[in-house]
Amino acid sequence: MIDAGLKGKKALITGGGVGIGLAVARYLAEQGVDIAIANRGDYPEAVGEITSLGVKAIGIRADMSKEEDVVRMVKEAVAGLGGLDLYVNNVAAHWDEPTMKVTSEGWMNTVNTNLSACVYACREVGRHFIENGRGSILIIASTATYTLCPGEFAYRTTKTALVPYMECLAAELAPFGIRVNMLTPGLFITRMTEGLYHEEEFLQKVLAEIPFRKPGDAYADIGPAAALLLSDKLSSYTTGANLVIDGGIKMRVLPWRSDEEVRQMNT
Repeated sequence: MIDAGLKGKKALITGGGVGIGLAVARYLAEQGVDIAIANRGDYPEAVGEITSLGVKAIGIRADMSKEEDVVRMVKEAVAGLGGLDLYVNNVAAHWDEPTMKVTSEGWMNTVNTNLSACVYACREVGRHFIENGRGSILIIASTATYTLCPGEFAYRTTKTALVPYMECLAAELAPFGIRVNMLTPGLFITRMTEGLYHEEEFLQKVLAEIPFRKPGDAYADIGPAAALLLSDKLSSYTTGANLVIDGGIKMRVLPWRSDEEVRQMNT
């Protein structure tokens, strides 16, 4: 493991109790980062797992769709860890509804969780970083920005909106020396997505669209990338960047030739 120079840093990760958030928390903890995990529910197992890696870990219960909870979450993270250096905005809601059957509940829950929560959290974290003269923010997006699936317009719309927001945030925090970047994962089987891919036939259809023909590994693929973008040692001149980790699905390769034909062309 490459030393990212993060030892002793303190990080707040939303949605850090499961899936990609937990994978990032584990990887950062192995780099010596103290972790505050924020979730709507309690995840004592995740906190215990992080603590077992030799760093401090705390759990914060917060409904990210509510501004007051977001404000409280940041205050509790700062108090519980004794400061804050890193913020990972990972929490997301995937409420599938077709455009002609959209409900106010589904739409507003998705907007508030995926977009508004990020805006409010980065405001609160950003103020703390400005006051302390340091900090790094990482926003987790989605390749739904680049690929279209009927029925998930709310998820796609809100995740896509994070891109221009991230760029504006990066530009406005740059004069303070605070870096803001984005990481965009493709297909990773997590608690949020496992229900979508539980049928083998459907999963194989999705994998056929990915040049690597497999889902990613959250710890092995996302963890190092998150550490890279959060690290001032490795990415001191990087801000406003969007690193896509998707096995190539963003390229939208046309299925005109089989994998075997492509291999034969290149050997």
